[in-house]
Amino acid sequence: SLFPPEIINQLLSDIRARLQPLSAMEVTLEANPGAIEAAAFADFRAAGVTRLSLGIQSFNNVHLQRLGRIHDAAAAHRAVEKAIAAQFASFNMDLMFALPGQSTAEALADLDAALQYQPPHLSLYQLTLEAGTPFASHPPAHLPDDDTAADMENILRSELENHGLGRYEISAHARLGQQCQHNRNYWLYGDYLGIGAGAHGKITQAEGIWRSRKPSRPESYMIDALSDMETLGEYTSVPPAERPFEFMLNALRLTEGFSSRLFTECTGLDSLLIEPQIRRARREGLLYADTEIIRPTVQGMNFYNELCARFIP
Repeated sequence: SLFPPEIINQLLSDIRARLQPLSAMEVTLEANPGAIEAAAFADFRAAGVTRLSLGIQSFNNVHLQRLGRIHDAAAAHRAVEKAIAAQFASFNMDLMFALPGQSTAEALADLDAALQYQPPHLSLYQLTLEAGTPFASHPPAHLPDDDTAADMENILRSELENHGLGRYEISAHARLGQQCQHNRNYWLYGDYLGIGAGAHGKITQAEGIWRSRKPSRPESYMIDALSDMETLGEYTSVPPAERPFEFMLNALRLTEGFSSRLFTECTGLDSLLIEPQIRRARREGLLYADTEIIRPTVQGMNFYNELCARFIP
């Protein structure tokens, strides 16, 4: 949403002219709840954006300050109200929990503030200390311990279920018919074009599966894009040995799971290749598997990293 609405309008018009996508195409725009961006929500809707994803994170001023967010609680509320007024076909709110010094009661208060708007979709993330970030080099004080964070998560997800927002992916909850299309495409190991500086893509062709990465610096991207280069960015082939892990890393995020037929269609490999790992994970209570479907159990969702590690080549 740092792009002006008229640029989004031009971009979507050019995409439609070249790719002829479906008329009911989902167009999601990421937005911060800042005043300048929120003022343009109606114009984004007019430009063809159908779904807005708001990075709320918290409705608590103390926690927003600790996270280093530039918006406050009042701006968060105004942004949601403007999103609703703009009449997008759908919208999402991102919330975080296990914040520095956050109690379960405060996390529930954040969720209650979000639920009063009856969002069609809500993504709930635990704060993680990512490498290369200020929090990783200087961890904040008073982070909830693992057990407290796990208890907090269980309470919050139960509350979401009670309000009609079913969990369909590790971090995502949605009302019936409001699941995010582009997320489901990733998790089902679908293909996607990465367009723009720093964009990643995945394309399946007869000769194999290819991943693309565009130059991350906008200046470098523009120089390459306007040159006579035949391809823009780097393209690498996904070796067959790595495809099972890549597929499972995505598909096991979905509560609905997947069929062995989908595994074969997406990877070009026989599902018998992963049968030993499937049996082991099932014995460990991490997977539910029968002749029709393979999906993570609740325990498997809670220990997703460990479950996926079973499929590392």
